[in-house]
Amino acid sequence: MGWRSAEIGSVTGMTITIGRVYDDVPAGAHRILVDRLWPRGLRKEDPRIGEWCKEVAPSTELREWYHHNEGNADVHEIFVARYREELASGEQADALAHIASEAAKGDVELATATKDPSTSHVPTILEELNRAGG
Repeated sequence: MGWRSAEIGSVTGMTITIGRVYDDVPAGAHRILVDRLWPRGLRKEDPRIGEWCKEVAPSTELREWYHHNEGNADVHEIFVARYREELASGEQADALAHIASEAAKGDVELATATKDPSTSHVPTILEELNRAGG
């Protein structure tokens, strides 16, 4: 089995986990791919995808800045702060609300193609969902 987040959000009855899109979908969970770019090597019809909610992902500018500066001190913290600002308005806020409404219906897995989801944008989405629901 692939990477699974040890951190699980439980917001007013909903359980949200983090996983890699290349792994099988957990039983009973609605998987939502939260990357802006389509995962390499997967067809659009691949059943592991579930729903694609690219609007919740960081903007192209922020994503490129993060990858260009990765490894520099404090970059991840700056990325998280900037991403939280993005999640507060526009299409990203709408997409976050959509994910919360899906999670209110049952278990959700936030899926990413990132090799190390713990240093990606996905934990920030989970934290924002917990903040909004808690």
